[in-house]
Amino acid sequence: MKILLPEHEIKAGVARLASEVKAHYGRRPLTIIGVLTGSIVLVADLIRLLEMPLRVGVVQARSYRGTATLPGDLAVNADLLPPIADREVLLIDDIFDTGQTLQALLAQFRLLSPRSLRSAVLLRKLGRQRVDENPDHVVFEIPNEFVVGYGLDYQDAFRNLPHVASLEAHELAEGLVS
Repeated sequence: MKILLPEHEIKAGVARLASEVKAHYGRRPLTIIGVLTGSIVLVADLIRLLEMPLRVGVVQARSYRGTATLPGDLAVNADLLPPIADREVLLIDDIFDTGQTLQALLAQFRLLSPRSLRSAVLLRKLGRQRVDENPDHVVFEIPNEFVVGYGLDYQDAFRNLPHVASLEAHELAEGLVS
């Protein structure tokens, strides 16, 4: 694995994101929705830096399954989503790759009539976007590499790494996880 973003850079990036969120929302109540499972580390670190009244919810959206390193069809489970009608909502995801997940979730959330709806991602993978919509907040831009750590996984492993690292083709082929 090659470390792309060490832990100290991620902490500084999350602090920048928190400053942007505070500047936009001030002290207004905010509902943060994390996209499971990749965003849980970011959401946990971010909400500890925010002082406004918060509600936190989650939505599950998956386009990678098993050993896949390319996105497939999007599956969404919104059973754990709190009511967002007439609320300020910030949707948080781990990575903006093709953008199809974020675009689909934002379209579904708009149907639920939030007062406002914005989005934030930890990572934007350069050169992969297939949609016109962009996140409102991007903490880091990264090259087109398969990455793990800080919530991102490969075969449900590596989410716990305090940094973001890229897996090389031979590491993916060797099946690092049993």
